[in-house]
Amino acid sequence: MTGRPFDVFGLGQCAYDRVLRVPRFPGPHGKVEGTDLTEQCGGPVATALWTLALWGRRVAFSGVVGDDEAGSHIHQDLADAGVDVSGLLVRPGERSQEAFVAVEQGTGERRITWQRPTGRPPAPDEIDAPEASVFLTDGLYAEPAVACARASPLVVVDAGTLREGTEALLDHADVFVASEVFARTLVGRDDPREACLRIRERGAEVAAVTLGARGWVASFHDRTVEGPAWPVEVVDTTGCGDVFHAGVVEGLLAGWPHERTLDFAAWAAARCATRMGGRAGVPPQDAYPGPRTP
Repeated sequence: MTGRPFDVFGLGQCAYDRVLRVPRFPGPHGKVEGTDLTEQCGGPVATALWTLALWGRRVAFSGVVGDDEAGSHIHQDLADAGVDVSGLLVRPGERSQEAFVAVEQGTGERRITWQRPTGRPPAPDEIDAPEASVFLTDGLYAEPAVACARASPLVVVDAGTLREGTEALLDHADVFVASEVFARTLVGRDDPREACLRIRERGAEVAAVTLGARGWVASFHDRTVEGPAWPVEVVDTTGCGDVFHAGVVEGLLAGWPHERTLDFAAWAAARCATRMGGRAGVPPQDAYPGPRTP
């Protein structure tokens, strides 16, 4: 895919994360001492674009921050990676999105608390979407996301939670990649294959569900396929889904078969889990050893 100023334009969340390793999660009223405090920037679309920029793609991001220290970190981290942040909206006197992540030692499982940016969400007329081959969104800002999707040649949706924004995008997505939680909520049970089929009934050409250590399930053409997770020593699963989406977009841009694309995405997500925080473990694209057969 060529001929446009950007490979990918993304609209969605951006955050400043504080990640702490704990030996166990405390119960009600409990306390636990943590170690290895890590501060990194995050957010589904922001991390996916940061990853794609690392892989050499031309990317642009739009979202909302406040004019606080966290917002400055978010802006600088994206810009340093090569992400075009001219569309990042800064709300004077407001706070940026921040997240606090506890990671259980030995499993990499997380407990997350977070606060949305306190500034008002972007209105459609505030988003000056550049020409891009792919539009990536997490559906947090529903109205401008739908407007951008209608004008985009290829729409990829990162569906972490079933909410108004992601549900509205079911009718506009070409590639819809859902979390296990989204899929279970959509169909009312643990049936990712059925979730893929329901997503495709709404118009997506490719539907996939990420399942963590269980791998992934996807539906495209007349096939429904499953793929395994790549085995790694898991340190922290923060950002793995975001990097998976970056892998999907990379495969689409490269014109790979869907099986290779999804396997690459799973590989990149697994490598992300080997370090603390959502970006420290992102691997170079050329380290991918090649596809496996699902």
